[in-house]
Amino acid sequence: MAVKIRLQRHGSKKRPFYFIVVADGRAPRDGKFIQKIGTYNPLTVPATIELDRQKALEWLNKGAQPTDTVHRILSFKGVLYLKHLLRGVKLGLFDDATAMAKFQTWYAEHESQVASKTDAHKKAQAAKKVYVPVVKKVAEPVAEAAPEAPAEVAPEVTEAPAAEAAAEETPAAE
Repeated sequence: MAVKIRLQRHGSKKRPFYFIVVADGRAPRDGKFIQKIGTYNPLTVPATIELDRQKALEWLNKGAQPTDTVHRILSFKGVLYLKHLLRGVKLGLFDDATAMAKFQTWYAEHESQVASKTDAHKKAQAAKKVYVPVVKKVAEPVAEAAPEAPAEVAPEVTEAPAAEAAAEETPAAE
């Protein structure tokens, strides 16, 4: 049985929300799964990812294969780096405490980078939101032009029937 770590789509049309699940490779995308290990919301900036790191690591060690998108998510959250460090411990390259210290250092640096990107995005969004009262500027010229239009049109309309009536009377008299 080929076990995959993949995304299971939820949410409405054009509003995706995903569960990160461990499932049999032959099961349908939104069908039966073995275990839910997290969620992924791509609509937020940055994307919101909640992941149980220990469960993901256990399944990777058991041989579960992540899909491409899940592979990127696991890399972003540091699960693949932790797996790499734990393999070094297993090979005897360094001890468990050193591996966890390296991971904690990486994780703190990674979180600061994500926080700075989030702050930069929020500042950019705040700079874009400039209120301009467009409604008042458009409404004033329309209000001034409206009374003038009927005054100009009305004399032409009243003169035209009188001219036609005079033209009709002249040929009838001859």
